[in-house]
Amino acid sequence: MIRNILIVIILMANLTSIAQQRQVGSFIIDETELYAMTKQMSQFFSRFNNEEDQFGKKYHPASEQWRNNEIRRRILPLLFDQQNQRTAGTLREYFLDDLTAGKGHFLEFLGGRWYAEVSATFEFQGRQVPISLILMIQRSGLGSKWVLTNVYFAQFNRMFPAGEIAEREKHFLHPMSHELDFMNIHKAFRQPEVIEYYASDDFQPDYLSIFFYEVKLGRMKFVRVESLKFHFFQIPNWYFEVSWFNRPGMNSGWLISNLMFVKEDEKQPLLKFYEP
Repeated sequence: MIRNILIVIILMANLTSIAQQRQVGSFIIDETELYAMTKQMSQFFSRFNNEEDQFGKKYHPASEQWRNNEIRRRILPLLFDQQNQRTAGTLREYFLDDLTAGKGHFLEFLGGRWYAEVSATFEFQGRQVPISLILMIQRSGLGSKWVLTNVYFAQFNRMFPAGEIAEREKHFLHPMSHELDFMNIHKAFRQPEVIEYYASDDFQPDYLSIFFYEVKLGRMKFVRVESLKFHFFQIPNWYFEVSWFNRPGMNSGWLISNLMFVKEDEKQPLLKFYEP
């Protein structure tokens, strides 16, 4: 019995070795790391859901392997940045338990609540500045496309500071101003830096519109993309981040780089940053 088991193990090891090595001329190339690396985000989705094998061959949806939670429980740890304490330990185990319990939780490409964050350099007012562009997948016709939903530029945010409530209450137009043909409206423009205090209580600055305005005027010009990462809110009560790791070894490519337990009702304020 033991001898048979050893034979099976040896055969499996040989098959794996053959599959992961390729000869080019007189050189043998070890593709083990290539297969281990999650090279594309579509591959990250497939591996997260267990919709393909380790060589990228898709499972048939009717097969036992398709979205099999027992297999997922074993392979999901490989999708984490194993050099990061924030994505290890008990928190990760709780996350894996939630993902694979019952019918399981899976990522859906068109399921919404996942976003790309493109860190880019722009030229603005004679200098190069960092700007973060937020994008999401939107259905379009028979397919889908990425669309801009928000932008983060520190200078835009500094234009609209929250301000002290006492200071904000000093700036208002008297309710009887209409009886004087708004002759006092010049007050609102006396201090341009706080003109938003004269807006309604519901006012929220639209940074994406300001960004488009600056680009249209030619005052903000794209230079280059610096980096890319993704934010996921699809899994109930969890948030995680996926980043690119280009390094030797078996733990590389697109990996989970941050993980947080966030209750569903606590996600709404966070989602406003991605979809204002």
